[in-house]
Amino acid sequence: MCRIFAGQDPASYEGQTRSIRLNGHSTSIRLEAAFWAMLEEIAASQGMSVARFASTLHDEVLELHGEVSNFASLLRCTCLVYATELRTRPACSGEAAPAHTAASGSPRSMPALVAAE
Repeated sequence: MCRIFAGQDPASYEGQTRSIRLNGHSTSIRLEAAFWAMLEEIAASQGMSVARFASTLHDEVLELHGEVSNFASLLRCTCLVYATELRTRPACSGEAAPAHTAASGSPRSMPALVAAE
């Protein structure tokens, strides 16, 4: 089992910093490359850019909880929720099982996670 985890490409856990606008303010967020890749997949499944998805998520969390204390952690946990949802979602009749972006290069289909604008 250790080889599954230890054998992953070091580039996948290399930190990357990106600038995103949240509520009109530019901010920098540092996440591991694997999380950025999954956020790109999630955003694509919602028909959004990563910046738009992150901004919408930030706005919705503010609305629900009044604050976002650690946005980078929220984004990582969003990726975990997404991965868990895909793993536990029952397959629909006649629907192909979702493929991971890293392997296929295309986003998985997923029910909307973000409320429609």
